[in-house]
Amino acid sequence: MHIMKRALITLCAVAAVASLQSCKMKTADSVVSGDAASRVYVAPGKYDEFYNFVSGGFSGNVTVYGLPSGRLIKTIPVFSVFPENGYGYSEETKAMLNTTNGKVDWDDQHHLELSQTNGKQDGRWLFANANNTPRVARIDLTNFRTQEILQIPNSAGNHSSPFTTENTEYVVAGTRFSVPLGDADVPISSFKKNFKSTASFISVDKNSGHMKIAFQIVLPGMNLDLSHAGKGPSHDWFFFSCYNTEQAYTMLEVNASQKDKDFIVAVNWKKAEEYAKSGKGHIVPASYAHNTFDENTQKASTVMEKDVLTLDPKDCPDMIYMIPCPKSPHGADVDPTGEYIVGSGKLAALIPVFSFDKIQTAIKNKSFEGDFYGIPVIKYEAALHGEVKKPGLGPLHTEFDGKGNAYTSMFLSSEVVKWRLSDLQVLDRAPTYYSVGHIMIPGGDTREPSGKYLVAYDKITKDRYLPTGPELCQSAQLYDITGDKMQLLLDFPTTGEPHYGQGLPASMIKDKQVKYFDINKNHNEFVSMGEKKTKVVRTGNRVDVYMTAIRSHLTPDNIEGVFVGDEVYFHVTNLEQDWDIPHGFAIKNSPSVDLLIMPGETQSIKFSPVKQGIYPFYCTDFCSALHQEMSGYLRVSPKGANVPLKFGSGVIAPETAAK
Repeated sequence: MHIMKRALITLCAVAAVASLQSCKMKTADSVVSGDAASRVYVAPGKYDEFYNFVSGGFSGNVTVYGLPSGRLIKTIPVFSVFPENGYGYSEETKAMLNTTNGKVDWDDQHHLELSQTNGKQDGRWLFANANNTPRVARIDLTNFRTQEILQIPNSAGNHSSPFTTENTEYVVAGTRFSVPLGDADVPISSFKKNFKSTASFISVDKNSGHMKIAFQIVLPGMNLDLSHAGKGPSHDWFFFSCYNTEQAYTMLEVNASQKDKDFIVAVNWKKAEEYAKSGKGHIVPASYAHNTFDENTQKASTVMEKDVLTLDPKDCPDMIYMIPCPKSPHGADVDPTGEYIVGSGKLAALIPVFSFDKIQTAIKNKSFEGDFYGIPVIKYEAALHGEVKKPGLGPLHTEFDGKGNAYTSMFLSSEVVKWRLSDLQVLDRAPTYYSVGHIMIPGGDTREPSGKYLVAYDKITKDRYLPTGPELCQSAQLYDITGDKMQLLLDFPTTGEPHYGQGLPASMIKDKQVKYFDINKNHNEFVSMGEKKTKVVRTGNRVDVYMTAIRSHLTPDNIEGVFVGDEVYFHVTNLEQDWDIPHGFAIKNSPSVDLLIMPGETQSIKFSPVKQGIYPFYCTDFCSALHQEMSGYLRVSPKGANVPLKFGSGVIAPETAAK
């Protein structure tokens, strides 16, 4: 009966939201100001003011848009193979997708975080999380390439990730799904006894960006949702939202929504760091992959790590505290001053705002209401700055404009609500179309927000774009927030399911972009430093083709003496030293994909012919007026045929004895 009652309430809420959305659909254009088009227009040849990095959701990758135009300008492959440029297919990049479960070439990419210095964006790196096979990636913002992917052990569902501390000392990775640690075979019904969640703190080298799991904090079984680091006075702290403190393991929509309050988990990472260094932790076996891409050799490699340092709160007093937060909190967002922590309970009818000063006073005075598995629980009122009353339905995520205002997304009532931090008064509300999840203000989670634009990442588009069958694209909406009232300026479609985004001024990184790779620094083991260095080498049934590409020919462009069953590796070096002149390479009927080789770079692809015949190969990227002529032929003969190895361009080279 209790379950039926809850189900009825849920259905009524859904019906109310559907009715609300239906009304909005009829008047959507009325909220757009008359000069919106001119305010988002970026003239031909002009640059956008901001880069907007958007999580690709189930595409596994990251997309980059210009703001205010909303133009898609780049897809950065991260956790998924990417046919456009051969990421994950080329021999140089395959290792980036290695895990202890083999090569995992897909993921559910939820959140992004830009690196910071002194709590401000520094334009060096972008971090991305993988929710499905827990991983954290680091992307270099000078070349927009994934440079490193670190698998997270003792984790299931890396959702509360990859948020950073103020100086990018650490990137965190919090567990969405609690699981038994290690390989224990236990009943699911033993959840409370055997299941754990973890918060991993990944150190980041301040010069190279190299990542390493410094320590993992083992927490009771619950679902860590989102997190953010403190700022200024709260610098030493990290705040995680969590839900399912009921520790349910079935029918979570009912059984994980029983309590009026879950928690914000407040972690003093400085104390955790001290405990880790003083020997309070335990080194436990844990196998996980660490993949890095070396720009000198232009090749990815994998190291399989064997253990990890864990910290148990029972052994580390004063490291963690719980703050009650209504109800099933999603966001845990810290304002630019570092004083206010906003918890967004997605099933709550209010927004609780906590005071860091009050939290510290409560800890000092031991204003606790008990404990949760030995972790002190601070009294709700003792930590509370106040509550935003009746803000809307389904609060999820809050960003800040640096002017004392906060903006919270309302999933159920499909709106963004602006409110003031000092007195918690609602100042404005703007409809979204529809069911907004995360929002983004460039720098809105740092000490220095831009306060000019807000982007809402919407889950449902309904009537916003031309229909495309049962599945419609998801959407972003751009708002001007410079005035007292928010103004909707633009809709633009997005790739995958966008969860969260980051934005930074284009001026911060546009002039630092790598335009081509210096071929003199190319230390790829298969590089061809000029056409005279090209060759074809047989070693057993392996054939290595050392090839060059330059407008508008490939060298060599005729190859014979290859047999069915051989493993043929094409190593293609792009000899160009000019901006935006990549060359492609593909061979007909290959089950693999094409390469896209940047100027000065070498990439390799494996081809294993299964039938005899003549196989054309060609440049796949239009590079000149004679692009169509940039091609060649591979002759594949029957296995055991008496065909000598020959190769060349223009004139076939004399026969070369097979090695």
